[in-house]
Amino acid sequence: MKLFGLRGGVHPEALKHHTERQEIQRMPMPRRLYIPLQQHIGAPAKTEVEVGEKVEKGQLLARSQGMISAPIHAPGSGTIIEIEEHPAAHPTGLPVRTIVIETDVQERIFKNLTEAGDPFDLSAQQIADRVSQAGIVGMGGATFPSAVKLMPNPKNPIHTLIINGSECEPYLTCDDRLMQERPDDVLDGIRLIRHALQARRAVLAIEDNKQAAFDAMQAAAARSDGVEVIQIPSRYPMGWEKQLVQIITGHELPQGQLPGGIGVCVHNVGTAFAIYRTLRIDEPLISRVVTVSGGAVRNPQNVLVPIGTRVEDLIEFCGGLTETPARLVMGGPMMGQVMPHQKVPIVKGSSGILALTEHEIDDGPERPCIRCGRCVIACPVGLMPLEMGARMRADDVTGTEALGVLDCIGCGCCSYVCPSKIPLVQYFNYAKGELQDRRNTKIKTSKTRQWAQNRTERLQREAEEKATLKAQRAAAKAEKLANKPPQPEDTQ
Repeated sequence: MKLFGLRGGVHPEALKHHTERQEIQRMPMPRRLYIPLQQHIGAPAKTEVEVGEKVEKGQLLARSQGMISAPIHAPGSGTIIEIEEHPAAHPTGLPVRTIVIETDVQERIFKNLTEAGDPFDLSAQQIADRVSQAGIVGMGGATFPSAVKLMPNPKNPIHTLIINGSECEPYLTCDDRLMQERPDDVLDGIRLIRHALQARRAVLAIEDNKQAAFDAMQAAAARSDGVEVIQIPSRYPMGWEKQLVQIITGHELPQGQLPGGIGVCVHNVGTAFAIYRTLRIDEPLISRVVTVSGGAVRNPQNVLVPIGTRVEDLIEFCGGLTETPARLVMGGPMMGQVMPHQKVPIVKGSSGILALTEHEIDDGPERPCIRCGRCVIACPVGLMPLEMGARMRADDVTGTEALGVLDCIGCGCCSYVCPSKIPLVQYFNYAKGELQDRRNTKIKTSKTRQWAQNRTERLQREAEEKATLKAQRAAAKAEKLANKPPQPEDTQ
């Protein structure tokens, strides 16, 4: 299969050897589960349970609000002991509304009333509805509700389905192990997605440093039909969907356009596996495979973890820490988020937990830019990071916007190759936050101005209506007096 060229990218040390040859381990149910209502892009889910209520595994805990939202289900049976604010899986650690379940050992499974049957007999809309009800979101980290991508759109029919098996972030091997251990299930999920989209073509793209996963998926594809399994070059950020679309189809997506605009849909390997479990065994998204690695972890491995498990419990299952980590990261080291502590929970988008040592993070003092241009060569979007960085150091957010900072995907390639250790991606994230604040302020000012104008117009309209009504009453009174018959003069 012909592959097309790409710009930019880097080749960071893979560091996948810690976990890529170890089978996925199933973690026992922890004593407590902390399940945030916001685990996806869009509106947070709305609580359907109360404190003190007993719940079963797979039972609905919170309902989605609107199309861009996802419901939340119980990863285990037990009792709701709190619905309060708890630290979020976010660098700030700010509190978010969370359902806390004290689990029991019974593992009672909620019996869904969904009729069993061959999912290939379902319509596209029925499959999208089932996926939506299961709370499945993008498992690669984007956490966009997957059902939205499965909904039929007659204006832009999908002709090519791309399954992202690149897993280009260092350390992470959860998708790799999933493809090695459950190839037939992953392939069945891909075929079900293709059936829902009615796509002519389905392509599973795997980086060429995952030979065992490629062989397993190719063997599974040989036993079925309709799915091409291909190898793509190992280069970060190959997992970015626009990179995948370009290398496979040759089409470079312009700013603001999604793959669906050109008839392409991209899903992650983990998402395909979750869709398989939903449509075949009627299981909602209540657990996921997480890579636990880093120099500070005693026994790095891939673990099947119930959603809502605290990071500290997961690390304890992996033998605990050999030293205090210099940095705790959720996700990969390039685009993952630094966690403030270990008391945050695993959520649907948690692909990895990395406890990194000082040696691994390799932070150094920031030095002046030498304008070597390495960041420009590495940028997969074709931006000018050194110029944008210079504008940000001068606090010129507007100038940074003019140079295209909003197109930055935050991949960190520029920071990775910078010999001066300039945290360019942090500058750009700050700029994007500032621009978002300005947009919000502008929208708020515009709405305030519109409300003031509406009030002025309303008061003017009410005054005119009162004046008109007063004039009408005066005219009616004058007419009544004019039509009144003359009264006879009083006589003595």
